[in-house]
Amino acid sequence: MTEDNTQAESVATRVAALTSWHHDWSRLRVAVLGLGVTGFSVADTLVELGAQVRVVYGAPDPDRERLLDVIGAERFAASADDAQLADLVEFDPELVVVSPGYRPDHPLTTWASERGVTVWGDIELGWRLRDKTTRIADWICITGTNGKTTTTQLTAHMLAAGGLRVTPAGNIGTPILDALRDPQGYDALVVELSSFQLERLGEISPYASACLNFADDHLDWHGSADAYWAAKAKVYTGSQVACVYNRADLATERMVEDADVVEGARAISFGLDTPPPSGFGIVEGILVDRGFHAERRDEAFELVTVAELAERDLAAPHMVQNVLAAAALARSRGVEPAEIASAILSFVPDPHRTQRLGEHAGAHWIDDSKATNAHAADASLRALTDVVWIVGGLLKGVDIAQLVATHAHRLRGAVVIGVDRAPVLAALRAHLGDRPIAEIDASEAVMSAAVAAAADIAQPGDTVLLSPAAASMDQFASYSDRGRQFQAAVSELG
Repeated sequence: MTEDNTQAESVATRVAALTSWHHDWSRLRVAVLGLGVTGFSVADTLVELGAQVRVVYGAPDPDRERLLDVIGAERFAASADDAQLADLVEFDPELVVVSPGYRPDHPLTTWASERGVTVWGDIELGWRLRDKTTRIADWICITGTNGKTTTTQLTAHMLAAGGLRVTPAGNIGTPILDALRDPQGYDALVVELSSFQLERLGEISPYASACLNFADDHLDWHGSADAYWAAKAKVYTGSQVACVYNRADLATERMVEDADVVEGARAISFGLDTPPPSGFGIVEGILVDRGFHAERRDEAFELVTVAELAERDLAAPHMVQNVLAAAALARSRGVEPAEIASAILSFVPDPHRTQRLGEHAGAHWIDDSKATNAHAADASLRALTDVVWIVGGLLKGVDIAQLVATHAHRLRGAVVIGVDRAPVLAALRAHLGDRPIAEIDASEAVMSAAVAAAADIAQPGDTVLLSPAAASMDQFASYSDRGRQFQAAVSELG
């Protein structure tokens, strides 16, 4: 063994032993890849711990760059990977912490792995630092192809109704490290995890976990459907109390069956049918819990009715599944059924997820910009008929043809946006016959043109649905930006 290899192993051993906020992180050379909200939170945390931090990133960000200077972190910006790699090599890090967007085969992480440098994601770092305060939070981890954010918010809302100090964190917008540094601490953190974060999850042990559903997505990033499934399945590893899964989705059930969990952790299912023991579901129009009732083989706790959900625009099938999954997670942490019912009936969903905008020119308009993949769009389309569908964006390597074939009978017409228009147009033309299809050129004011085209197609009683089944970053800053522009264009119709 060479001297360099011996030294690398010694450093890796020292880094692996850093499992507490109260360990000695001082003088550790850490490279942080990326200067988004996650990258900055990592840098800020490690500087506070006394590490020598250098942030390597591509796109300039003047505000965060100024903040890095203020906190005392080093920084290097370059658009080209080879320039970033040269800077990383010169810095010679002992630890690399990667923002979620970096692919597993990225040149910088590949170099680090080949060199024997430890590579973590922000979630693994957060798990190691979760004991900053004596109030150490239980982690409740949530993933899935769709519904993650809504279910994370619902679960946190239910836990709060049960008297716990709780916050949502992770992929939902608040970095896990920002939550962990709250001086008061929390009883529970509800952690939304993307497949990118799960790829580098590390060894964590959540109190409870859930994968809501599984469908092909991000295949361009993960490389294959199997790799994407394997990343999602990591959410159950090390679960202590409950593994919540969708019993109508065999892929999630298989994840639980294969998971290495803490002895005694229970598998808890949810679904829209009558639940078995250890399940949540619906009986005669009532959402019920047979998962945590002491007499669950013969009885169930009643939560809320489907009619009550309908009054709050929460009765779409995918939304009911989110409610049931959140209830299962909250019940696993001891929240009472009455407290869960109160939380459900006071919950207000975020914008841009099947958000009804009212009626314009006799047609109903719905903003479902958060449907960034085919699975999410499928859920929205299933609840509607006579749809003028605004669809398209970045398809992320997913074939949309089956989605179009499944729902062609619902469509009055379609408006296609985005850079990946060709496969969408081909699928629509194959199934819509002589029904109108409008293509919005990328050079146009995209959303205004799309709304105008949809209004021309729609007849009184139709529903115009923005449910793109694709990511937004080709023409918009985010799915929220896409939704805001859609709502603004719709309001101009009035």
